[in-house]
Amino acid sequence: MTSIIGIDIGGANTKVASANGTITETHYIPLWKDTTLPRLLSDIAGRIKPAMVGVVMTGELADCFESKIQGIRFICDAVDDAFSESRVYYLNNKCEFTDSPDASLAAANWAASAGFLAQDYDCVFVDVGSTTTDIIPIAGGAARAGGTDFERLQRDELLYSGVLRTNVATLLDRIVLDSARCRVSSELFAITGDVYRVLGMIEESDYTCETPDHAGTTVEESIRRLARVVCADTDEISEYAVYEIAEQVREAQVRELGSAIDAVLKRHGLDHVIGTGIGEFLIEGAVDEISSVPCSFISDMYGTDVSKVFPAYAAAKLVELQGV
Repeated sequence: MTSIIGIDIGGANTKVASANGTITETHYIPLWKDTTLPRLLSDIAGRIKPAMVGVVMTGELADCFESKIQGIRFICDAVDDAFSESRVYYLNNKCEFTDSPDASLAAANWAASAGFLAQDYDCVFVDVGSTTTDIIPIAGGAARAGGTDFERLQRDELLYSGVLRTNVATLLDRIVLDSARCRVSSELFAITGDVYRVLGMIEESDYTCETPDHAGTTVEESIRRLARVVCADTDEISEYAVYEIAEQVREAQVRELGSAIDAVLKRHGLDHVIGTGIGEFLIEGAVDEISSVPCSFISDMYGTDVSKVFPAYAAAKLVELQGV
């Protein structure tokens, strides 16, 4: 029996990790249209039978809920029902454990990661996920970030930009092809998962979300979707042109990420970046563009599998280390 696990319940993905690192799971459960979260949690509880569970969430923001507190209560009810035989601890945005389903639980998965790292590092912690990017200043043993998503959006600490689910049209409005500037369609024709499949930066197994056209996740299918960004079929533009589209999207995303990291580094006088998430590869490029500060990666410290589910792992470790 694995005695302690952490669960990170997002709007799109629910992630699970054990404190000893032997369990790392990602389950695509889009809360805005899928009601299977309670069943998934019951399955996890039945398979793993943990003694203690640390829980963080961001899924309360899904627009199937009229308010964040409604989402929090739905998630907490699902967790409590599934893990009735376990001790459950919720981590809030102050990195404190609580059993009260209040507003402080909203979007607090970053607090687990930052709280765990704050024991050993002063740094800017960057987590590039499938949908969003957290950029969290850590100094003096604590996170120095805004408590809510609204506050963090104002402080360059949260970007709604990720490696899989981001609409390409939100990252740039023009593409240069054959030395000509071409406007981009604002339709949801392609997402960043297509960009990084075409560039060979993620594997098909990493493309865990739905595709815009509900087709497959092969490179060929991603090429076809990216061509549609400029309202073209693959017989109208070359495969090389599609690679050019993908590369320009990547460059735009790296620039945005680099600018935000630089702002947070300077605001807090920090000189070290620690990166994690499915988008670790973007962090190195972003840091290289802005400064010469050292950049470390959770994948090197704890392994690639843990890096992809780090908030869940950090929640489990905090339960273990704090002896709750």
